[in-house]
Amino acid sequence: MIALIQRVAHAEVVVEQQSVGSIGPGMLALIGIEKHDSELQLAKLAAKMLNYRMFADPEGKMNLNLMQVQGELLLVPQFTLAANTSKGLRPSFQGAAPELASALFDSLVALVTEEYSAPQTGLFGANMQVSLCNDGPVTFWLQVE
Repeated sequence: MIALIQRVAHAEVVVEQQSVGSIGPGMLALIGIEKHDSELQLAKLAAKMLNYRMFADPEGKMNLNLMQVQGELLLVPQFTLAANTSKGLRPSFQGAAPELASALFDSLVALVTEEYSAPQTGLFGANMQVSLCNDGPVTFWLQVE
């Protein structure tokens, strides 16, 4: 399971010219789900995202996590994160899990809601336009197995 997390000043997801999720300062997390992923990876990924120290403390060092700064969270399902790009010039999506991804994404949202607060979300399977102001820029690739 993959999360590409970004510290943002604000972020928004628009589907068919309608905002479906919008946050102020916090974290945008693009979520990629692979065939071998299960509920076990969900718990690990949720804990890692919520506790990842990517926010500045008073001295300007990245020592604080999302919960400590009371930041907002926008979770967006991102099918293309599961692509294999190691060969050629066209991605392969054989490792992606479209049959599992919707349910696992919903479970991740529920788990984060239990642990911290209800995140804003993108719309699974939709053509989404994601806009953001990356703060820093600060972007990290998280992967749990």
